[in-house]
Amino acid sequence: MTNILNVFASEPWLFYTAVALFSLCVGSFLNVVIYRLPVMMERDWRQQCHEFLETEAAAEDENARLSLATPRSSCPSCGHTIRAWENIPVFSYLLLGGKCSSCKTPISIQYPVIEAVTAIMSVVVAWKFGVTLQTLGALFFTWALISLTMIDVHKQLLPDNITLPLLWSGLLLAIPETYTTLESSVIGAIAGYMVLWSVFQLFKLVTGKEGMGFGDFKLLAALGAWLGWQMLPQIILVSSVVGAVTGIIMLLTGQAKRQQPIPFGPYLAAAGWIAMIWGYEINQAYLTTIQ
Repeated sequence: MTNILNVFASEPWLFYTAVALFSLCVGSFLNVVIYRLPVMMERDWRQQCHEFLETEAAAEDENARLSLATPRSSCPSCGHTIRAWENIPVFSYLLLGGKCSSCKTPISIQYPVIEAVTAIMSVVVAWKFGVTLQTLGALFFTWALISLTMIDVHKQLLPDNITLPLLWSGLLLAIPETYTTLESSVIGAIAGYMVLWSVFQLFKLVTGKEGMGFGDFKLLAALGAWLGWQMLPQIILVSSVVGAVTGIIMLLTGQAKRQQPIPFGPYLAAAGWIAMIWGYEINQAYLTTIQ
């Protein structure tokens, strides 16, 4: 292992290539997580409702077995089982012309895009932190944010299955001060949750409506745990401004209706990732400007 790390340190291009190839495969797995995890959660909720109400679950709910590992991926249109050569990240999509090899139904462009974006963002992480423990942590951080972003876009849901491990791992990595001190991490987690919780309660008191979900509180708490409380103002400002501008554009272009909820998680995730990579430089540039 030491020899491999030494080779990576002396040959950065080899390190970046290895990260890119591995991350393409991770991106393929993230597509599975993005699609299956919400379905698994919905089935679990239905089962819990049946148990609470003491009613029999529908046969299809009892017999269907779905996990992140099984069954094998298949075409949603014709049920064709995806073979190994059809599941190579990005390459298979291009080789198949973006269509199922069996029924020729178009395959969503989301699959190769997620794989490519995961690889690109992972290489940026490797470039930023080099051959260090920080890179391993930041890769996990990046992959979790990609999953949360896409699930929130599709389902307006930020699963505890991802946000809570992200929160606890951020606190754990603060013990050896990987990205911030333990004190800053704990304060960041508490402040991150309480800031959005307070905004939620105030908005609900004034309007009688819920302006955001509890998953947003947990995500910002996780970002605070990873990056420390010092990064929270930047994350909140960037995510709020970008979210507001995007929302206005969507309303003006007719892509969203006035009463339609717009997920906030993707903007928090994007701002958090930017803060991980360039947060210190952004804060320094701002402080230099106002002096």
